[in-house]
Amino acid sequence: MNIIFPDGTVKEFPLHSTGKDIALSISEGLARNALGIIVNDVPYDLSRTIDRDAAIRILTWNDDEGKQIFWHSTAHLMAEALEALYPGVKFGIGPSIEAGFYYDVDLPEGIKISVEDLPAIEQKMKELVKADSMFMRREITWEDAMAFFKEKGDEYKLELLEGLKESEITFYTQGNFTDLCRGTHVPSTGALKYPKLLSVAGAYWRGDSSRKQLTRIYGIAFPKKDQLEEFITLREEAEKRDHRRIGKELELFMISPMIGGGLPIWLPNGTIVRRTLENFLRNEQVKRGYQEVITPHIGNLQLYRTSGHYPYYADSQFAPITVDDEEYLLKPMNCPHHHQIYASKPRSYRDLPVRLAEFGTVYRYEQSGELNGLSRVRGFTQDDAHIYCTDDQLRNEIKQVIEITQKVFSTFGMDVSTRLSFRDDNADKYGGDLSLWERAQKEIQDVADEMGLEYYIGLGEAAFYGPKIDFIVRDAIGRKWQLGTVQVDYVMPERFQLEYTGADNAKHRPVIIHRAPFGSMERFLSILIEHYAGNFPFWIAPIQLSILPISEEQHEYARELTVMFESMGYRVKTDLRNEKISRKVAESEQKKIPYAIVIGKREQEMRQVSVREHGVGNIGSKSLEEIQQVFASLMID
Repeated sequence: MNIIFPDGTVKEFPLHSTGKDIALSISEGLARNALGIIVNDVPYDLSRTIDRDAAIRILTWNDDEGKQIFWHSTAHLMAEALEALYPGVKFGIGPSIEAGFYYDVDLPEGIKISVEDLPAIEQKMKELVKADSMFMRREITWEDAMAFFKEKGDEYKLELLEGLKESEITFYTQGNFTDLCRGTHVPSTGALKYPKLLSVAGAYWRGDSSRKQLTRIYGIAFPKKDQLEEFITLREEAEKRDHRRIGKELELFMISPMIGGGLPIWLPNGTIVRRTLENFLRNEQVKRGYQEVITPHIGNLQLYRTSGHYPYYADSQFAPITVDDEEYLLKPMNCPHHHQIYASKPRSYRDLPVRLAEFGTVYRYEQSGELNGLSRVRGFTQDDAHIYCTDDQLRNEIKQVIEITQKVFSTFGMDVSTRLSFRDDNADKYGGDLSLWERAQKEIQDVADEMGLEYYIGLGEAAFYGPKIDFIVRDAIGRKWQLGTVQVDYVMPERFQLEYTGADNAKHRPVIIHRAPFGSMERFLSILIEHYAGNFPFWIAPIQLSILPISEEQHEYARELTVMFESMGYRVKTDLRNEKISRKVAESEQKKIPYAIVIGKREQEMRQVSVREHGVGNIGSKSLEEIQQVFASLMID
C-alpha cells in the first residue's frame, strides 16, 4: 500500500502495517515518542493495522491531538485506579479537555471523594503506570456490549449504548479495566508517567439537573517530570493571580446568590476599570467611523428563529418567555437586533459601509457547575460591531477590523496568535450556500496573507453562519485564551433579506462582518486581572494615585494636590487618617495603587512630592511639573 507523508513523500509499505511500523521506519526515537497516528483524517492507535493507501500524520506530545490522546488515556488510567480502590464504582464519561481530562463517576453508596483523597488515587495510578499495561482495542457487537455492562450493573454505559445501536462499538482494555470507548489511546500505561489529579466537583449526568449528580475528578498528565513541575509552578502562580480573589480584594465585582449565579455585579472600582476599557475602544471606533447603538435585552423569538440562533443554540439559551400570546427570548446575541437597524430604511451603495457598534449585554444558560467568577457567566456584555459593506469594500474592512483588534491586544502587552476558523465537511452544522462560504474563506485567507499574519487553519471551528478569524492571546504566565474574533457572513443578509441599491440601480445583498475585539467584557476582565495580577497599568487602575500626608500639618497641602490632580482627570485617594505613614504606604501597596505621593514638611515647603511606585518603592522627589509629566505619559487617549 502507498503511504503519503505530510511533506508529500510517498512510500510503499506492506498491507496491514501499523502506525508503529511506519514510525519505526523513520526512526526509533520517533517510534518511542509517537502517541498515535492520523490515517486519512481519522485517529488510529499505533497498534491498529492500516489496510489501504493512506495519507498519515504521526502524533507526538508536540501535537495538540497527541496531547488529547495522552490525556484521554490518563482518564482511563484513573478509572482503573478508582475501580481498584472503590469496588462497585460506575463510570459516566471521561473525555480529554483543553488542558487535561476528567471522569464523571458514581461512587458506591456512603463513599465520597474529596481533594484529600486525590493523593491516594494518584499513587495507585503511578503503580499502574509501572505495570505498563497495553491498551487493547476490541471491536464488539452492540448486543455483547450491552450484556457486558448489564453484568456490571453500569446503567450509565447502558444508556450511552442505547444511542449507539447503528454505530461501530469498541472496547478498550488495559490491565484489569475495560471501558466503552472509541479511542484513541497511547500504546501502554507506561507512557503516562507523571499524572496529577487537580480537583473534585459535582456534575449532573448528561448535564441534566434533573438527573443524578456524579463526582467529577479533574486531572492532567505529562510524559516528563520537568513538564509536570513547570505545570505545578504555573498553577501556583495562577492561583495567586486568581481573578476571583483579586476581584474581592480590590472590590472590583461581586456575585450575590440573591441575584443569581453567573450574574456579576460591578462595584465602583470594577466599573471604573470596565468603563475605561470601553472608552478606549469607543474612541478607536469613533476614529474609524462606527456609530454606536443600544438594543433591548429581550427580543421576539421569531427574530432568533430567522437568524438561526434558535434553535441552533437552544441548549445554551434560557427558555422562551410568553407575553400576550407571543414568545420572547433573553437576547443571546446582538447581531439580529443590528440587522433590524440596517433594514429600517432603504440603503444605497453610497451609504456603505454602515458600521454599527454596541456594548450589548446578552444571556446564555450555563450549568451552575460550570460558572466561574467572571470567566464563565450567564449574563455578559460583548463589544459587538457589525459592518455592512459591498463585496468591493470587504477586504479593506477586514483589514481595518484586524488592525483595531491588534491595537487592543498590543496595548495590553499580550502575544497574539491567529486561527482561521473554517467549516468542515459536516454540512448539517452550517447555514447558507457552500459557494458563498468558499468565497468568504478565500477573502479571509487572502487578507491574512496580504497582512503577513502568522496563522493556522482550524477546520470545523467556524460559526454556523460564516468563517472567522480568531485571535488567541498568551498572558503573562503563558496561558492561551481565545478572545477577539472577526467573522465574514453571507448568510444573515439572505436570512433577513438585507439589501442596498447599487450603482446599477439594482438590489444587492451586503456582506456582514461581525467583530468583537474584547469578546466578552467579563471574560476579558477576568483574563486582564490575572494577566496583571491586579497590578493594573496607571491608565486603567481604579485608583491611580494615593496622597499620603505624614502629619496633620500637611493636610491642607494634600487637599490642594487632590484638587489639582482631580481637575486633570486623575483618580485620587487622599488618606488624612491619624496613622503612621508606614501603615498608609503599606495599605496603598496592598490596594495596588500605582503611585503613592508622600508629603511631609520638606515637600510642603519645596512645593514638591516624594513619589513611591507600586512594586518598586521610592523613586525620589519630584516637582509638581515633573510628576504631572510622568502621569501624562502613562495615559492612553
